Amino acid sequence: MKNYRILQIHNFYQIPGGEDVVVRNEKQLLEEHGHTVCTYYRSNRELNEGGFLKKLLIPFTAVFSFRTYREVKHLIREEKIDLVHVHNTLMMVSPAVFYAAFSCGVPVVQTLHNFRMICPAGSFFRDNVICEECVEHGMKCAVRHKCYRGSRLQSFVSSAILQIHRLLGTYYRVNFICLTDFNREKLLSSLNPAKKIVNPARIYIKPNFTFAEGIRPVPKQPKEKYFLFAGRIEALKGIDIAIKAFEMLPEETLYIAGSGPLEPEMKEYVKERGIKNVTFLGYLQKEQMKEKFYHAKAVIMTSQCYEAFAMTIAEAYSYGVPVIAGRVGNMEGMVNDGVTGVKFTYDSAADLAEKVREFNGMDLMKLKENARKFYETRLRPEDNYRKLIDIYESISSES
Repeated sequence: MKNYRILQIHNFYQIPGGEDVVVRNEKQLLEEHGHTVCTYYRSNRELNEGGFLKKLLIPFTAVFSFRTYREVKHLIREEKIDLVHVHNTLMMVSPAVFYAAFSCGVPVVQTLHNFRMICPAGSFFRDNVICEECVEHGMKCAVRHKCYRGSRLQSFVSSAILQIHRLLGTYYRVNFICLTDFNREKLLSSLNPAKKIVNPARIYIKPNFTFAEGIRPVPKQPKEKYFLFAGRIEALKGIDIAIKAFEMLPEETLYIAGSGPLEPEMKEYVKERGIKNVTFLGYLQKEQMKEKFYHAKAVIMTSQCYEAFAMTIAEAYSYGVPVIAGRVGNMEGMVNDGVTGVKFTYDSAADLAEKVREFNGMDLMKLKENARKFYETRLRPEDNYRKLIDIYESISSES
């Protein structure tokens, strides 16, 4: 098997997220198997740097950054790169990275960590509900509704990037990795095939994975006493649904691990309503989070969006923890009802409460074993590595 020299490209957001974890995991995985991974990283924190002129040019450099083009071309040649793997280009990297790869005759692939290829906000979520208006009526809708970060200008830039590079045929020349079948179908069904925006033959499927470091056996006599919500405290993650459900379940305990913009409002709600069985743990470090996973009855997933890939579910399964998740998007496909957890009507606190009651009547030990088995058969790093290398070999043979 060939040892590849890979150039990994990633644009960090100002607030760290799950994509950053995936990038680090994939780099570690490749290097453990003897491949050389060079990196080209930029961050949207650069938006806060420089003078007025630099900031004025950002809408243009986000569409095509000549700095990225020069620097990536130099790296490809200097490091004798075999393949360029892109993760995120918004805002500083820009699609210029693709043209740098094209000009050097090096194959390029991008992992689509969200739905930004068809939704400028990347989430199909607006005003606390699922929204596909841009697919039906054009990306001007995103600008009108200020979908990206609540800014009309940033929404315009995000939309312009997509529109310009669709017209240029940029994306048709790029290989893409979708994280699930649902994501691939959503991408293809949202784009007019006659316009040749993406090439279906260049779209591959490979899920994310998680390292199960120091994994322990599933305990024979579970002593779990609480349910766990692990994620950002925001409308997108449906934190209000989780809290309102457990308000109906005073005999059960919900721990909330994470922080986010709705934290003050949700804490005030819990205080005003006298809810005693919901505890906010705040942001937890890795080892603390691991312990909370291990001792949970189940992980509660109340996301109100499609979730490009629910890493929290993957983590829960790696610890042998079942999941109670809403029937929406990718969560529905990652939970096998009655086997690795249960599913509920994603926007209904009442149905979530009912499903928690049903869950308590199930064989918890069997559910935990099934959750671990799901991880071992579908989400292990070794299996993921094989899929990634198969993709690399496929796109390299075509170039």
